[in-house]
Amino acid sequence: MSGCNLCGETNSRPIFSVKGYDLVECTGCGLAYIANQPDDAELARIYSGGEGYHAALKDPASPQWAAIRRTAQAHMKFMRQVPGAGRLVDVGCSTGQFLNLARQAGYAVSGIEFSADSRSFAQDHFGLGVEPGSIHDTALSPSSLDLVTMFDVIEHVRDPLTDMAAAYRLLRPGGWFILSTPNIDGLFPRLSRPLATKLDYWPHPEPPYHLYQYSVRTLAASLLKAGFRTGPVAHRRIPLDYTFGTMATLLRSPKRAAYAAAFAPTALVGPWIGQGDWFYLAAQKPL
Repeated sequence: MSGCNLCGETNSRPIFSVKGYDLVECTGCGLAYIANQPDDAELARIYSGGEGYHAALKDPASPQWAAIRRTAQAHMKFMRQVPGAGRLVDVGCSTGQFLNLARQAGYAVSGIEFSADSRSFAQDHFGLGVEPGSIHDTALSPSSLDLVTMFDVIEHVRDPLTDMAAAYRLLRPGGWFILSTPNIDGLFPRLSRPLATKLDYWPHPEPPYHLYQYSVRTLAASLLKAGFRTGPVAHRRIPLDYTFGTMATLLRSPKRAAYAAAFAPTALVGPWIGQGDWFYLAAQKPL
């Protein structure tokens, strides 16, 4: 990469390296990003159904289906903090559970999804209209939307500022852009980060899946740069079994179990003190 996506600074300091990918922090604004991002072919492989990406989310009997439904319900709860109704587009809509709930709540909905497998499921199972590709590929008209949502998407894209600018163009004046993303400044990531290199282990969402790691401050700064006014923020936590592993996994690894015992309490406490390791942020296009 030629420089920071937020401020353009070319200097950075290392945070953590895994699988040959280097997570660094901009010395100018603090935005964290992978300095040597995967190429397009590698990203396509990571997000393909053949690699198991979202495969369990297509089984209504699976625990993952129930978990993603709970997450979709949490998205709906946060979305009610901002005024508005009407036309909503979910960018990176995955298998469509959130869009289905939003439609039931009275929104006119459609989605955009990169993964062909997830897109087909959303269309076939829920009867949703879903466009392929990214927000830059849509046929939607400028100033035509009341809400744009991007849940756990912005950290995956190569050039987040251009995606934010695209959302700005699609929204009508007064419309809302709602995002969620992991929080690198959450209590657990911040306290565990000094040990990451020493242990060669840092289970906060890591390369290569997340190309960027935001804090509330750096995401808000990016949205302001794209023309938005920032609004409500809500701190949450990433499910503990996602971060630390299932009980069966921990029982097989005493070291991981000890790590979980040391740091899981910080992940639990984080949201209570406004330092969750995952957060929502809403931003409005000015009238």
